[in-house]
Amino acid sequence: MAEKKQMSREGYEKLEQELAYLITVRRAEVAQKLKEARSFGDLSENAEYDEAKNEQGILEAQIAEMENTLANAEVVDDEDISVHEVGVGSTIEIKRTDRDKVEKFKIVGTTEADPLEGKISDDSPIGKAAMKKKVGDRFTVEAPVGELEFEILSISK
Repeated sequence: MAEKKQMSREGYEKLEQELAYLITVRRAEVAQKLKEARSFGDLSENAEYDEAKNEQGILEAQIAEMENTLANAEVVDDEDISVHEVGVGSTIEIKRTDRDKVEKFKIVGTTEADPLEGKISDDSPIGKAAMKKKVGDRFTVEAPVGELEFEILSISK
């Protein structure tokens, strides 16, 4: 049995919408490309057909992966997010112990990660190290520049 991966309600619903789009719109587009490519005749030397078949394979793999992710998702609703301990859904403020700069991140599931938006995965180095920590706790992250130590300043929803 596959391991359950946590994700926020927002991330789950966004993935459901993406999946619905791939199934209803993209499948039809790829099927149309295949139909057009078939009309060009000899399939053995038909680059358009080969390309459309390849695109279809990639699309079906994406759909299968999304369906698997959704089937094995454990949705973390807002009321389940703790403000006492870091977990998926937590918004944390952390500070490197050797600097004054405070950084704010939301811990999300791997499919939702977007570092530019301040959303880091629970599998990322910082996310993984911060899990289950409380305000005032310190944790160390292995980075290319060496070990970095952080302190948890706040945890919120």
